[in-house]
Amino acid sequence: MRIQEIARAEGLSAEYVAKLMRILRNGGLVTSTRGAGGGYHLGRDARSMTLWQAIEVLGGPLFPDSFCESHPGALRDCVHAPNCSIRGVWRSLNGLLRVALSGITIEDLTRGEVFSAQRLAADWLRAGSEQGVAPVGAVDGDSAVVVRPADESLETGDPK
Repeated sequence: MRIQEIARAEGLSAEYVAKLMRILRNGGLVTSTRGAGGGYHLGRDARSMTLWQAIEVLGGPLFPDSFCESHPGALRDCVHAPNCSIRGVWRSLNGLLRVALSGITIEDLTRGEVFSAQRLAADWLRAGSEQGVAPVGAVDGDSAVVVRPADESLETGDPK
């Protein structure tokens, strides 16, 4: 596809699409061809490319290990550095996202919203177990992920 076609289809400016496509091309996720029949194509099979790979190419993890160092506040060093409870939250979320989005391929995105939501719910549950937490979730009729506390029954919604 050409940059103008992508921009029109996604409601983005051509300049922004050009920037994104350059990053994706440099990351090996797309290839480009010049000329009258040119444009951008996936760099490899859509079944082998994941959303997490795209995130890594577009800017890396959402909460890298250096996250706290780049947001130190007014002081040079964070006053909570030795025992920061929020850092644990960011690291856990990053791990959950990495596992879940590594299970969703570019091909999966072509299957529609319900499929993507169901796939994400399944991967999110798997990610939680791999991270040592026990999230419980389901996909409701509107294809949204519904998160329930781990101490609540999926069937009844009652506490266990």
